Amino acid sequence: MEMVIVLFLVIFVILYRLKKGESLYKFVITKGSNIYNKYAPYSFKMVRQKVKELGQDYTKKQYITQLVIFAGGGFLISYLYFYNPIVSILYTILVVSLIPYLTYLRCKRIYSEFIFEQIQVYVTNTIMEFQTTQSFVKALEGVYQSGVLQDPVLSDVKTMIDLAYQNGDIDESINYMNKKYNFYMTRNMHQLFLQITKEGSRDTTEVLENMLQDIDLLVEGVYRDRVDRQNFHRQFIQYGLMLYLLVMLIQYLLGVDTYLQLLEDPLVVVALHLIVLSNSYFLLSGEKYYNENVGAE
Repeated sequence: MEMVIVLFLVIFVILYRLKKGESLYKFVITKGSNIYNKYAPYSFKMVRQKVKELGQDYTKKQYITQLVIFAGGGFLISYLYFYNPIVSILYTILVVSLIPYLTYLRCKRIYSEFIFEQIQVYVTNTIMEFQTTQSFVKALEGVYQSGVLQDPVLSDVKTMIDLAYQNGDIDESINYMNKKYNFYMTRNMHQLFLQITKEGSRDTTEVLENMLQDIDLLVEGVYRDRVDRQNFHRQFIQYGLMLYLLVMLIQYLLGVDTYLQLLEDPLVVVALHLIVLSNSYFLLSGEKYYNENVGAE
């Protein structure tokens, strides 16, 4: 352990001297931000900015806490497996390097949930406006001017209005929105308004009311699924961490001295690496599934 402490002190001193007069934290954050601005995809920068606007981005304190937990957990767990500080440091670096990817997944989930909520508002309010105006374009204008939408959906509704006036029909407007937001409720609503426009005016009150009820049931199901997924996610993380700690049970059954003797066998070490990596892949895959499959429809 003395060598580990000395190594961390050396790294700290080197980083401090590289940026004299500036705090280590500010130096690391600045370098990380520069790399992010240079290599992050433009689409993700927009997503990250929207997450910040929604007030759901982590604070500096939360990011530091996450960094400490990941680094400390990675070092501790790998040390319990291999009792080798060098190997533990390598695993710690690997674990910390996953934080940007996990941030990316989390931001995508928040953004997807935000978009679904915006589409729900767009569809519901468009139907309600249409019941008053009996015109799809006028309904879009009412929704656009109501202030209930935010970008990017707000800008897309404005594009729909412009396309409708430019072409003299709503076909291209509907195709534009369907391609950008491929949700069941948008396709259904657009198809209905397309039929109304092509077939002429008719009493649509009952049909639109039924559609609003269907949307309410869909949204209720989505939010119920979201709560269930959050509960399952917590249990999944706990289960994954418990798999890591099975090594403690093995050491308890065999005895630490016997376990250390087993570590002298290269095949045992390789097997332990495979266990750690496979469990890490299991956790990472579950995290990816949880954040990407938001259960919108």
